[in-house]
Amino acid sequence: MSAINLKIEFGGGLELLFSNQRSHRIAIPANVPVPTPEGSDVQTKPADLTYLIFWLRDNLLKERAELFVENGTVRPGVLVLVNDTDWELEGEGEYQLKDGDEIVFISTLHGG
Repeated sequence: MSAINLKIEFGGGLELLFSNQRSHRIAIPANVPVPTPEGSDVQTKPADLTYLIFWLRDNLLKERAELFVENGTVRPGVLVLVNDTDWELEGEGEYQLKDGDEIVFISTLHGG
């Protein structure tokens, strides 16, 4: 099974949810399972940003998932950059990850 190597960065306070570590280098599967009805053959698709968000939640997030994920995507107020480009220009969660991509998550919400 091939893997995709990614550099993940957190800022604006999000790093506090991820062991207070701003930068991570991770490897995820290049192809991931697609949810199918029970009894169907397992199908796969290329890993995308939606898969990555849930992978981060399940594997790196240490506390308060509701501050990172909401309604199946990053919560409002979290800016996502794909190789320094706003993810909205790249297809948001449908962006297919490539080996060497740099994904940055920055919280724009501040307490006070």
